[in-house]
Amino acid sequence: MDSLKDSIAFWATVLGTLLGLFGAIQSRAWLVMIGAIIVVGSVGTLVYARKQALLVKSATLKVGGRSIDSLNMASLRRHMNESLVVQEAVNHAVVDGENLVLTWKCTGYCRAASETAIEFSIGADTHIPFAELDCFGYDLRRDPRRRHPIRPILLRPDGISKKIALPLLAPISAQEPFCVLLTCYLPKCMKAGEDYYTATLSFDQERIARYTMRLTFVHNRPRWVRAYQCRADGRMALLKDLQPNDKSACTYEYVDTGIDVAARSARIYMFSRSFPLSAAVGPDDQGKVA
Repeated sequence: MDSLKDSIAFWATVLGTLLGLFGAIQSRAWLVMIGAIIVVGSVGTLVYARKQALLVKSATLKVGGRSIDSLNMASLRRHMNESLVVQEAVNHAVVDGENLVLTWKCTGYCRAASETAIEFSIGADTHIPFAELDCFGYDLRRDPRRRHPIRPILLRPDGISKKIALPLLAPISAQEPFCVLLTCYLPKCMKAGEDYYTATLSFDQERIARYTMRLTFVHNRPRWVRAYQCRADGRMALLKDLQPNDKSACTYEYVDTGIDVAARSARIYMFSRSFPLSAAVGPDDQGKVA
C-alpha cells in the first residue's frame, strides 16, 4: 500500500512538472499554476507519508527480540499530563498465574489554574474491554479512608493500551497538592515463559523526584527479572537485573527505585516463568496490594 501511494505521488509530480513546463513554453499561465499545485500537493503527500512511516517505525519497540505491543500502542497515542506536577510515583504489580493486579499512587501539586482529573496509561498484550475492566481509584487527600471509589473514564479508543482519566472528588487549584490511588485487575493477561510488565510515565515535566516499583510474583518464582528503560525518543537500555526479597514461601517481591527519573519514559520488566501457572489473586484482593 505504501509503495502504491509513493508511485502515485511520483507520477503526479512528473505530470505536474510536465504541465508546468508546457504551460511556460506555451505562455499559458493557468497550466503553469495547475502544474505547480500538483507538484506541491504531491511533495506534501510524500513528506506526510514518510513522517507517518517513521512514527510507526520509532514506536516499534523490542526487548530480547520480542515486540512490546502495549507500549508500542501507547507510544503512538502518547499524551502528556500538562496540568499536574508529579513528585512521587509508586507502582505495585502483583502477578499471580495469568492474572495481574496493578496499583499506581501519585502525589504532587497542580500548576494550572484548575484541574479535575489525572491521566494514566494501562497496557497489556491481551485486550480486555474497558467496560469489563475492574478498575477504580481514590482521591486520598479528600478520602483517606477509601470510602468513595471512583470509576475512571476512557479517553481514547479502547485497545490493549488504554488512556484513562481518574476524576478527583473536587477540582484542585494552582499549587494545591494531590494524592491519588488507582487500582486495576486484569485477568488472563500474563503468559508462561518470557513475559513483561510495563510502567509508563507520561507527564509534561523533565523529572520525577522519586519512583518506586514493587513487582510481586505469587507461587511462580521467575527464573530472572530484568528492568529496561525506554526513553521518549525510543532509546532502550538495560538498567539492572533485579533480585528477589523473599516475603514468604510462595511470594517473591522485586523492587526497583529511582531518584530524579525521566518523567517521559517507560520501564519494562522482563521475566521468565515456568509452567504450570497457578493463580489465586482476584478482584477481592485488590485492596491488599495498595
